[in-house]
Amino acid sequence: MTNRQEEELRDLARLLVRSGLGTPATRLRQLAEAVVISLPHQEGEVLARAWLTAAERAAQTEQDKWPARTDHDQLADVFDECEAHGVRVLRGIDDHWQAKAELERLGGTHRDQPLRGILWFTQTDVWHAIDAGMLEVNLWHSTTANATPGDHLLQAVLGCFGRHGLDAHFDEGRIEVAAHWRRRIRPER
Repeated sequence: MTNRQEEELRDLARLLVRSGLGTPATRLRQLAEAVVISLPHQEGEVLARAWLTAAERAAQTEQDKWPARTDHDQLADVFDECEAHGVRVLRGIDDHWQAKAELERLGGTHRDQPLRGILWFTQTDVWHAIDAGMLEVNLWHSTTANATPGDHLLQAVLGCFGRHGLDAHFDEGRIEVAAHWRRRIRPER
C-alpha cells in the first residue's frame, strides 16, 4: 500500500462521511469498492470500516467548532422552499440521467401541484462544497431545458437562495452558491 493511495482513500472516507449522502451501508460499500480497486491485496471492507469510523470521529470533533447555524442549514431551508413551490430537489445524484428519469417519473406534477422544474447536484458537487465552499447546482425546467439568464424560474430560485442568506449567481449554465457543506453528523454505528 502506497502512502498516496492510502491518503486518497482516507480522503474519500472523509468526503463520504461529511457529505452525509446515502446510507452508512452505501458509504461503506462505495469505499470498500474503491479500496479493492486501488489496493487489491487488502481487505477492502475492513479498511473501509476503519477509515469511515476515523473520518466520522474527526468530523464530530470539528463540527463542535461550527456556528449554531451552518450554510448547510440554510441550503436545507432553500431546498424545502423550492420543493414547496413545485421545484423538485435531488441531492447528490449520480448524473443528469438520474435527473431526467426523475422528471419522467414525476410526469409533470410534484406534491399535488404542477412541476415547475428540478434542481439537482451530484455527490462530487457536494465534495467541492465541503472543501471549497461552493456548491454548483443545475436547474432545469420540467421539460429538461436548462434554465437561462433572465427566465422566471431561475430568478425565483436565485431569489430563494438570497432570502435564506446565501450568495448565488448563474454562471455557464449552473447556479454557483457560496456555501460550505457543513452537514452535522451523528454517530450511526
